[in-house]
Amino acid sequence: MNRLFVAYKPSGIGSNLFLSKLKRKYGVKKAGFSGTLDPFAKGVLLIGFGSHTKLFRFLDKAPKRYRATLWLGAKSDSLDTEMIEDVADIKTFSQEHVEDILSSLQGELEYEPPIFSAKRINGERAYDLARAGKSFTLNKINSTIYDIKLLHYCHPFITFETTVSEGTYIRSLGRIIANRLGVEFGSLSALERLNEGAFFYENEQALEIKNSLAVAQNYYNGDIENLRYGRVLALEDMEIQEDGTYWLDSGESIAIVSIENSRVKYELGRIEC
Repeated sequence: MNRLFVAYKPSGIGSNLFLSKLKRKYGVKKAGFSGTLDPFAKGVLLIGFGSHTKLFRFLDKAPKRYRATLWLGAKSDSLDTEMIEDVADIKTFSQEHVEDILSSLQGELEYEPPIFSAKRINGERAYDLARAGKSFTLNKINSTIYDIKLLHYCHPFITFETTVSEGTYIRSLGRIIANRLGVEFGSLSALERLNEGAFFYENEQALEIKNSLAVAQNYYNGDIENLRYGRVLALEDMEIQEDGTYWLDSGESIAIVSIENSRVKYELGRIEC
């Protein structure tokens, strides 16, 4: 089965285990997902079956939008409720002040990712090193905060929504909010991914591949059999001949090609739609 769809992962289960449940549900062997959600988080998870697992890097997956609740004063190395060590009594802030702090985060942001993250340190995942009690340093990263707004403030909990660039760590964003309020510690008590770019949860309905790609469509004016069977494509037969990545329609399937230095190269061959 070749299929691309959006699933909704509940909290309390890892992405890999959730994928295993989907494979059993649909009776498929080959499946994958894009944009890992750890057990604490819930929300949108992009799923591919069969050959459609190859499409992830060509999809319109950014920006991403999240809804989160920050617990001011909650100390946790994981920056969520999984490893709460202590909870401090924090003074109350005005709603206007909280809104100002959130607004100050919009734009480019440089920060340290959480130690409990999937980033690799000498081939090992940071969260594995952290759980083993090993010390290490993560390089700062840059993210773009396109939008962030306060939904509700019921002290000591701040619920907000934010639209961010791919790879942004919302746990770190929560810590930054707490610090800018003058609070030493802050951890998320809830985290939900609402969408990945153009992808929202719609009851696991199959997605239309041709409408989901982030690359432009090109047109092949040569013998269509060349495209269908993955034969060499000549640049002069392409309608758009500038360097770039494009998708081509052969009727019942598509191919994704790149043009570079006047040569056409297949990035993905025949993908059934």
